[in-house]
Amino acid sequence: MSKLVKNALVAFIIGCVVYVIGNFVSGGFDYKDSSEFLTDFIFYQLYAFVLGFTNMYFFGYMERLTWNRNKPLKRIIVGVIGSTVITLIGLFILRATTNVFYYGNTFEEFLAYEKLEHYKFGLWITLTIVAIFHVIYFYNKFQQNRIKEQKVIAGTASAKFDALKNQLDPHFLFNSLNVLTSLIEENPEQAQKFTTSLSKVYRYVLEQKNKELVTVDEELQFAKTYMSLLKMRFEDSIVFTMPEQAIKPDSKVVPLSLQLLLENAVKHNMVTSTKPLHITIYEDGGYLVVENNLQPKQIVKKSSGVGLSNIMQRYNLLTNRKIDIKKEAKRFAVAIPMLTKQISVMRTEQSTSKLDDSYMRALNHVDELKGFYYSLISYCLVIPFLIFINYKTSWGFQWFWFPMFGWGIGITIQAFKVFVNDGAFGRNWEKRKMEEFMRNEDKNWD
Repeated sequence: MSKLVKNALVAFIIGCVVYVIGNFVSGGFDYKDSSEFLTDFIFYQLYAFVLGFTNMYFFGYMERLTWNRNKPLKRIIVGVIGSTVITLIGLFILRATTNVFYYGNTFEEFLAYEKLEHYKFGLWITLTIVAIFHVIYFYNKFQQNRIKEQKVIAGTASAKFDALKNQLDPHFLFNSLNVLTSLIEENPEQAQKFTTSLSKVYRYVLEQKNKELVTVDEELQFAKTYMSLLKMRFEDSIVFTMPEQAIKPDSKVVPLSLQLLLENAVKHNMVTSTKPLHITIYEDGGYLVVENNLQPKQIVKKSSGVGLSNIMQRYNLLTNRKIDIKKEAKRFAVAIPMLTKQISVMRTEQSTSKLDDSYMRALNHVDELKGFYYSLISYCLVIPFLIFINYKTSWGFQWFWFPMFGWGIGITIQAFKVFVNDGAFGRNWEKRKMEEFMRNEDKNWD
């Protein structure tokens, strides 16, 4: 439905409502014949269309202007004053035109008998409608601003999350190369095996790069592979125990979290044959715990700030559940939450496309829903009004059944399209037909 048709429909409905209100206020509805009724009704519609369209265009012009959203009072004052002036001018022109051309009075006679009281009803109705328009306008603006704020928050979080993930590639490779350098000096044969295993491990790092969460089983398997690399260097100086699989197969953690925690344990503690480092991974109340005996090094290299901090920041972006860190005299443990569903504000390029498509489909559905409700409200207002007209003019011939039945069929079809998903011409019918057409096109190209 075009904007012009919508505005015309709104003006017509307003005219009908104002006609009913005006006649109730003035004690009307007492017509001699149908001609008198039609004349009165047409005059009301004329006033509604002229005043309605002029105020709508003025409101549209106001909407195109730039306003300070922190100072809505100025927008309201200008809108009310502008609508008042436009309404008074419009009423004056309409009254002058009807008096001169319809009633046959001269313009001087019209001015001689013109009073401010003649403008009160039209001005009151217009300002009431303008107030409703302003309420709807500011409510829509409020909702739009909320959506924009959420998009900014989601975009910022997405960029931050991507930056955190991108830290891991060079960090992991740099530390692995340091280990390889040490092994080349200490044990060249082990260095060769380490290089082969490192390629397998790094493949996992690359595979998980674009994922926000991975299953605990995947992460445990990777931790086992990573520990085999460390054991090539430290041999029996590290004692490592972990479960074969998670209790809940669908539980998830952030990628490479176990690798970073294992790396930190080795980095900050003494690892010798006389003082072996015992690392245990286990589940505890919805958390995956990495625990080690605490035997801190006397001199620790300056931290890059990637390890534990990276995990904590990624979890903060994904969930409200916090990482639990416990440090005791002889024990250090980090518990990371296991999530049963992926709670995410970040989107990869592929999921963004899907969400955008879903958003557009939802937006179109909302527009169709609004169109249906507009039609339904119009039907509920206009049909009783037509019944009333029919009753007052020529009840012997009940012609109101024709528009009520015809319009009702149209609304029924519109409701079917909006609320019914499947079936011929249902909401998913167009989507299915497009997909079918695209498949046929693909076959023709093959």
